[in-house]
Amino acid sequence: MRPVSLHAQAAAHGFQPAALENLIHHLDGMAYRGRHGPERHMQFVSRGCLALCGYSAAQLTASSGGWMGVIHKDDRQAVAEALASSLRGNGRFALQYRIRTASGQLRHVRESGVASPDGDGMLLEGFVMDVTSQQRTIRALAQAEMRYRTIFEHAQEGIFQSSKTGRYLAANPALARLYGYATPEELILNLSDISCQLYVEAGRREEFLRLMETVGEVVNFESEVYRKDGQRIWISENAHVVSSEHGRFLYYEGTVQDISERKHYQQQLEMQANFDALTGLPNRALLYDRLKQSVARAARAQSRLAVVFIDLDNFKFINDNLGHDAGDQLLKTVAGRIAGSIRKLDTVARLGGDEFVLILNDLDSEEGLWTLLERIRLKTSQPVPLQEHRCNVSASMGVALYPRDGVDEQTLLRHADVAMYAAKAAGKDNLHFFTGKLDQQSDERFTLEREMRLALEQDDFSVAYQPKFDRHGRMVGVEALARWQHAQLGAIGPDRFIPVAEECGLIVPLTMAILRKASMAIASCNRMAGRSIRLAVNLSPRLFERDHLCRELAAALADSGLSPGLLELEITESLLLGDTEHIISQMQELQAWGAELAMDDFGTGYSSLAYLLRFPLGIIKIDRSLVAGIESNEQQRMVVSAVVTLGRNLGKTVVAEGVETAEQLQLLRDMECCQYQGFGLSVPLSEAALHGRLQQEEKGIGCGG
Repeated sequence: MRPVSLHAQAAAHGFQPAALENLIHHLDGMAYRGRHGPERHMQFVSRGCLALCGYSAAQLTASSGGWMGVIHKDDRQAVAEALASSLRGNGRFALQYRIRTASGQLRHVRESGVASPDGDGMLLEGFVMDVTSQQRTIRALAQAEMRYRTIFEHAQEGIFQSSKTGRYLAANPALARLYGYATPEELILNLSDISCQLYVEAGRREEFLRLMETVGEVVNFESEVYRKDGQRIWISENAHVVSSEHGRFLYYEGTVQDISERKHYQQQLEMQANFDALTGLPNRALLYDRLKQSVARAARAQSRLAVVFIDLDNFKFINDNLGHDAGDQLLKTVAGRIAGSIRKLDTVARLGGDEFVLILNDLDSEEGLWTLLERIRLKTSQPVPLQEHRCNVSASMGVALYPRDGVDEQTLLRHADVAMYAAKAAGKDNLHFFTGKLDQQSDERFTLEREMRLALEQDDFSVAYQPKFDRHGRMVGVEALARWQHAQLGAIGPDRFIPVAEECGLIVPLTMAILRKASMAIASCNRMAGRSIRLAVNLSPRLFERDHLCRELAAALADSGLSPGLLELEITESLLLGDTEHIISQMQELQAWGAELAMDDFGTGYSSLAYLLRFPLGIIKIDRSLVAGIESNEQQRMVVSAVVTLGRNLGKTVVAEGVETAEQLQLLRDMECCQYQGFGLSVPLSEAALHGRLQQEEKGIGCGG
C-alpha cells in the first residue's frame, strides 16, 4: 500500500487545511511539500525554514536550485541515492545530512517524510529539523570517551571500577601490572573477592565500604595487599561512588598507587625516632609521649596507673666479664621477657643502658598491681644462657602511682626513679613504692569503701543535673552527676569516691542507683513540661564486663517509665581498648534496645577517630580541654571546628563540654555545633531547680538564644 499524503490524511479526518497549515507554521523546523526530482523543487515550505536555513518560504519555492541547492554539495549524491532507494520501497524515508545556510553556516539536519504518486511524478511531503547541537554532543562524548580510554590504557597509576560485592568490573593495564597480572582480563578473572584475596588485613574492604556508605569517597586509603605471587605491597586508593542520573548506585571508581617505598621509608624513620635499635622497644621519646597520653586518659577516667623503673642489678658485671655482645644479648632477652609479661594496654620502654620503664594502665587494685609486678620480677630473675654460661639476673624496681605520687609524667618518672634506688639500697632484687604513706592512704580508701557501702544501702547518694542546650538555647537534655554529702565527712567529691568505687566493685550498684533516681526525675520533668528531654549517664568500663548489662539497665529504668530512646550512655576511650568483639556486641544490644551511645572526652586520645567508624556511636562529646581557650588559640579553634565538621559529615550529634563564656558559645554556634553544656550556660541543678529551669523556658527564658 502506498503512503497517503499528509493533506489527504487530514481531509479524511475532517481537519481543515487552514488549521493544518497554521499548526505546521508553528513547528520548530521546516515542513514542506515538493516534487521529487534532481533539484527537489519546493511547492510549499513552513515558516520554520527561515530559522532552519536562513531562506524565506518565498525564496525556497522560487529557487531554481530547489532544496538540493541548500544541501551541502558533498552530501547531495548520498541524499539522492538514499531517497531513490526509499522510494523503491514503501515510500517512507528518513535521511540525515548537512546544509549550508544563507549566511554560510554549516548545519546538521534530519529529514523524514513520505512520497505519494502525483500525476506522472512523485509528491514528497516531510519535515526537516536542526540536529546540529545533538551532533556536537555526540562528537564531544565520543572524543571524551576516546580521551578517557587513552588515559585509562596509558596511565601510570592503576584505575579500577568495582562492585559492592567485591569484584573488579574494569581495570587498566597499570593496575594489572601493579598486582602482578599479565592483563586486566586476567586480574578480573582471578580476583573474584577483593576482600579475601587482595587485602592483607581482615576487614579492610569492609572499612572501605563503610567509608563509601558514610562519606561517599575514600581519600589516601592506605592498605597492605597481596600481589599475584604472594608478595605484599602497600597501596593508596582514592575512590568515589558513581551513580546513575536517578541516584542509583552503579559502581565504585578510583585510582591506586604503589606506596611501598614511601611506607617502608616512613616505617624506618619511625623506628629510628621512636624505638630502641637493640631491643626494638619504645625509646625515651616514645615513652614520654605514651606516658603523657596515659596520664591524660587516667585523669579523664579517674583511674590509676603505675610507672615502674627497672634496673638490672648485675648487668655491669656480666657486660665487663663476658663482653658487650653478651651484654647486648642479655638486654634483648630481658626485654623480651618483660614485654611478654605485661598486658596489651601497657608499655615497656628502654631508657638506655640496663634501665627499663613500665607504664601499667587502668589498674583495678593494688593486689592486681602486686601480682603483675611479681610476675615481671620472676621472669627477669630466670637464668639467661650466654656463651656457654647460665647467668643469674635480678632487677630492682621502683614504683610511682598516679595520682597519689604525681599527676604529670615528669614527676612520676622522677619518683619511680627515686623508688628504684631505694629498692637497690634495700638489697637489690627488690621492689619499693615511692611513698611511705601507703598505709595511711590505704586506710582512707578502706574508710571510703565502708562508708560507700553504707551510703548505697541507705540511698544517700543524690543526683545533680548538668543541662545540655541546643543552638537556640533550648534545653534538650541533662547529664546525671553523682553527689555524696556525708554526715560526718561532709561533701565528698566524685574524684575521691568514683576511683574507690571502681577499685572495689561498687561502681555497678552506684551507677544503677544514679540511673534509677535520675530516670524518675527526668520522667517527672518531661510530664510536667510536656517535653522529652534526654538523660545522659556515664558508664564505667566495668559495667561492660557484665553479661546482661542491657537487662540490668532496663530494670533500673523500669519504675520510671522513661523510654530507652531518651537515654544516652556515655563511654570513654579506655573501654574501647578492651575485648573489642565483646564490647561491640554489648553496644549493639544497647543500641537495639533504643539507647544512644556517646563518646565522652573526645579529641584528647590518640586513636579516637577510628572508633567513630568501628563502634556504633551516635554522639561525640568534645572534651572541655579543647573548648577552653578557643577564643584565643587559633590552632585549638581549628581542631574543634574539624571535630564538629567530622561529626556532622558522619551523621553524629556533636556536644561541646565545658562552655564557660558567651564568646565560646558563639564560636561553637558559628561552627554549627549541635549541643552545648558547661558552667557558662548552667551549673549542675538539683531536681527542684531543674523543674524551675524548664518552667522558665516555657515562659521564654532560656540560656540565651
